[in-house]
Amino acid sequence: MNIIDKNQTRYHINVEVKTRYLSEQSRPGEQRYAFAYTITLHNKGELSAQLISRYWLITDADGGHQEVEGEGVVGEQPHIEPGRQFQYTSGVLLTTPVGVMEGHYVMQAKDGTIFNAEITPFRLSIPNIVQ
Repeated sequence: MNIIDKNQTRYHINVEVKTRYLSEQSRPGEQRYAFAYTITLHNKGELSAQLISRYWLITDADGGHQEVEGEGVVGEQPHIEPGRQFQYTSGVLLTTPVGVMEGHYVMQAKDGTIFNAEITPFRLSIPNIVQ
């Protein structure tokens, strides 16, 4: 098993994130703010790759941190062929109306190489709170 530099184009997963506030599942008076996030993983590399595990660092507006690690996403460990994508939606609860998530997916290419697909920090916020 080889571990490679993430900048190699042979192994490249682009991560796109879209978020939304779930007002119907939130209770601001109880410091409960629900958010959904939709992740699209685009395989821009030369080899198929399987998502093995995930790591999230979730930070709320008070500086509180949650770390989440585990196998796959939403109960799956998808194989993504070159030029294809995989999309899923999940959610998170915060105790503040604003937060940030970041992390990475551990991927394994068809040739056995392990690499990370970085998830750049993205903001979770209720509408119109942060400009």
